[in-house]
Amino acid sequence: FNLLTGLLEPTAGTIEVDGRDPFRDFDWFRGRIAVVFQNDRLLPWRTAIENVAYGLELNRGAEAERAKIAGEWLERLGLKGHEDAYPHALSGGMRQRVSIARAFAVDPEILLCDEPFSALDELTAGKLREEFVRLVRENRKTSIFITHSISEALTLGERILVFRPPAYIALEVRPQDAATEAERTAMKEAILGAMTAAAA
Repeated sequence: FNLLTGLLEPTAGTIEVDGRDPFRDFDWFRGRIAVVFQNDRLLPWRTAIENVAYGLELNRGAEAERAKIAGEWLERLGLKGHEDAYPHALSGGMRQRVSIARAFAVDPEILLCDEPFSALDELTAGKLREEFVRLVRENRKTSIFITHSISEALTLGERILVFRPPAYIALEVRPQDAATEAERTAMKEAILGAMTAAAA
């Protein structure tokens, strides 16, 4: 993710996103890539709506337009009425919804997600997964999602890659290729085998 967002320059080889180098063309990617982190990373001194509007502020959008867009995304993520709440007054699931709203608000082409639901209870995580998939598809976004959960990968992914150090692809599968329960079980076992070998 640090390479894709242009925060690190490759020590060897090249990185290209839409034919451009994220490190050398850093400013061009402003607003085109957004990140949802493992924890919400909200600014504690900002309200929910101010946190969602933060990326728009960095992109120098007009204040009235920023507030309008931020409010719309909070409503879409079920947080209408909580616009003026500070992070400490929100539950973990609500804070992560604010984080997701912040990412979508800048209308990026690519969403990078670093285990965004791993710190949540399974019920909350399950609901957010469903909402996240719906929003990605409705808004026609590309999402790259890091997870250590095979079930989560199979639920969310259209293409699953298992990596082994330092950055080699150990396995590539597509969940839509597993039409039957037996094929799905075999795919899970293949993913688990690749993950186990990669960790050895």
